[in-house]
Amino acid sequence: MKWVIIVGGALVLLVAVMALVGAMLPRDHHISRKARFHVAPDALYAVLAGPPDWRTGVKAFGELPDRDGRKRWWEEDTHRQKIAYEIVEANPPARLVTRIAQPGLPFGGGWTFEIAPLAGGGAELRIREDGEIYNVIFRFMARFFFGYTGSIETYLRDMGAKFGEPVVIEA
Repeated sequence: MKWVIIVGGALVLLVAVMALVGAMLPRDHHISRKARFHVAPDALYAVLAGPPDWRTGVKAFGELPDRDGRKRWWEEDTHRQKIAYEIVEANPPARLVTRIAQPGLPFGGGWTFEIAPLAGGGAELRIREDGEIYNVIFRFMARFFFGYTGSIETYLRDMGAKFGEPVVIEA
């Protein structure tokens, strides 16, 4: 019984420390990564603005009714969590801005996709994430275990796989 109390107390203390540290971390983060592709900017934009069936983390998706003239959709991830998104700005083939359109989540934010043509052909895709992590435990985990760049880097690798080419990710 004594060991159960000690282990239970240690777990409570660990969670309390994680929450305290998480509360001291900034809620917002801004990070970007880029990669070059051997395809035209139009081709990159078409994939970004189209169905997300090429992304490894998306297990299902569907359209939602437009809101205020903005295209909306939902995606289900590998953990069976459905999240609604919307397009905030569309400027083909150079820029696409999306964001989470679902209140009440422990996180939120948006992504800016900027596509620039490269001399000699191809295009560069830069993704900027402007995220918010409201839950202090999630904030702690993101900072010390998961990192902030994982979803962007997976996105760029998936884009490379879509076009059958290796990807070098740059800051």
